[in-house]
Amino acid sequence: MSAPASTYPGFSEIARSFAPGWFAAVMGTGVLAITTHALAAGWPLLAPLALALHYFNLLFFVALSLPWLTRWIAHHDAALATLKHPVQASFYPTFSIAMLVIAAQFLAFGPQVDLALLFWWPGALLTFVFSFAVLYSMFSGEHVGLEHVTPAKFIPAVGLVVIPIAGGPLLAHLQGTAHELALFANIFGLGAGMLMYVGLLSLTLQRKYLAKPAFGILTPTVWIHLAPIGVIPVSLLNLVEHLPFPVHGGVFIVFGLLFWGFGVWWLVMASLLTLAARRRGMLPFALSWWGFTFPLGAFVVSSFRLSRLSGIESVGWVGTAAWVLLLALWLLTLLNTLRGVASGAVFRPHP
Repeated sequence: MSAPASTYPGFSEIARSFAPGWFAAVMGTGVLAITTHALAAGWPLLAPLALALHYFNLLFFVALSLPWLTRWIAHHDAALATLKHPVQASFYPTFSIAMLVIAAQFLAFGPQVDLALLFWWPGALLTFVFSFAVLYSMFSGEHVGLEHVTPAKFIPAVGLVVIPIAGGPLLAHLQGTAHELALFANIFGLGAGMLMYVGLLSLTLQRKYLAKPAFGILTPTVWIHLAPIGVIPVSLLNLVEHLPFPVHGGVFIVFGLLFWGFGVWWLVMASLLTLAARRRGMLPFALSWWGFTFPLGAFVVSSFRLSRLSGIESVGWVGTAAWVLLLALWLLTLLNTLRGVASGAVFRPHP
């Protein structure tokens, strides 16, 4: 008799083991849609692709939300266990960050302010909640060691600095108490996330110097450095433009260019480390591959914005080259994800 074929997991099983990092796919697809839309201003042939990515990502978010919410309702024990995991817990904020990215999509494709606010308010609130819940669990426990420290630890901080990406421009559409609360959330999020990143950067560099390389399914996490590097300058510029007092913007453009320079250096380093893992046969496909996309897309957004504001064309050229790489990595990751969905492999817990 032949061995029985493994059965495809049912919805309940999918929900119980549903990885919180799934929403990194929504983050990456959203930033690809936004950057493609920006390029379409000069290359109109890209406009249909940008719009298709926009609507695809909205459906993607809805589809992923069903098992994610079911896990919290029907498998509360499993969801809480993940929240206490030394590695997986850091991916929980991807859900709320995905909402913030979708808010930015609605501003880019429209703008559709009401829909952007519908996603931005709960996205910002949940980002604050997850930043406290995830980090409180780590700070108050003894389950996190140096071997668990990867740039994935940036995710709660990255979520906080993403708040002004859509939150800054939305200030122009709010009044009264709503405006005051939104301004507070933008300042609170950017300040907390930016300074938290400085500390986490030191911690992850310590691990890179003193511990073995994070190859295997953790290889893509090295790209997460690019997320705060790309997001912080854009969020800061968005906030400065909507402060209730005059601020000289040139200083912040210089600040952004310095961050961008570090981003170029880190893009090269991340590429070298990824190629090294591939040569050693230590780059198996996993959902962590979506970690290639949003950070790289954040760097592209920063490149386009800083090139326009500074008038330095080479910054935009680097951003365009990075967009081509982003598109290639997104397509490769999506193809492998669809194969994993078809076989059910991505829904089974990783050993």
